[in-house]
Amino acid sequence: MNRAFLAILKRDLAVAGRAGGGGELALVFFLTLVVLVPFALGPDLNLLSRIGPAILWLGALLSVLIGLDRLFQSDEEDGSLDLIRASALPLEFAVLAKGLAHWLTTGLPLALVSPLLGLLVALPGGGVLPLVATLLVGTPALSFIGAGGAALAASLRRGGLIVPVLVAPLTVPVLIFGVSAANAAVGGTVPFLTPFLILCAISLGAIVVGTVAAAAALRSAE
Repeated sequence: MNRAFLAILKRDLAVAGRAGGGGELALVFFLTLVVLVPFALGPDLNLLSRIGPAILWLGALLSVLIGLDRLFQSDEEDGSLDLIRASALPLEFAVLAKGLAHWLTTGLPLALVSPLLGLLVALPGGGVLPLVATLLVGTPALSFIGAGGAALAASLRRGGLIVPVLVAPLTVPVLIFGVSAANAAVGGTVPFLTPFLILCAISLGAIVVGTVAAAAALRSAE
């Protein structure tokens, strides 16, 4: 079982690492969005500093949603999904491997480049590490919530727009507590740990529920 789990994980990492892979596209979109927003808002550094965490979190959310429809659809098209269903590996573990690969190639890079982009939104120095921490613990929730929507649309030919529409409302709590924790670290009205621990709990719950829901959706589509 471990070999099958690692094989799926390595395969998805390799696919995402190719030119035009989903991880690369998400990172480029994130960079583009965060670079453009300060030009749209103007040179008000106080405003940028105040809404900087929200800009970075919203950019991360939209970047993760991009390409989510391909999480299972490409496997459905080339027949890999049938092999995964027929393998001895429980479908839940296969979904867990694919969700983990999606986070490693999408959410993790976004969190790692966020300190650099924090400069563009005048993020205070004391808020950089807390922001990175919120993205590290919050973006797995986005990947696994998205896995459920991607599984529902796996057999649809034009599911590219359906997946973000299905998934976006479910990610609102992640966005709220991610931004709240990042703001708390730079002088918010609540202690940093309160929204941060809630964000951790949401992420752990999303990994479990998203994995089970995505596996159930894939089974029902057989």
